This record gives sequence, C-alpha cells and structure tokens, in this order.
Amino acid sequence: MNAIIVLLIVVYAIIGGLSTLYLFLSMPAVIIWKIYRKFKYHISLMN
Repeated sequence: MNAIIVLLIVVYAIIGGLSTLYLFLSMPAVIIWKIYRKFKYHISLMN
C-alpha cells in the first residue's frame, strides 16, 4: 500500500513538473514571437 502511494506521488510530481516546465518555456516564446510580429508586420502586441 505504501509503495503505491509513493508511486502516485512520483507520477503526480512528474506531471506537475512537466506542465510547469511547459509554461516556463512557452511564455517567453510567445512574448518574443509577438515582438517579432510587431516589428516585421506592424501588428499590435495585444493581438
């Protein structure tokens, strides 16, 4: 029983870590992409 609980904790920690890593990497990518479009196509940053 204890091993199953530890396994669940490890699985949920990996899932949480991966989603956090995705958000951590995607936010700067979106900001850089919006700045690129602003200068190349003169599109507003809010679109």
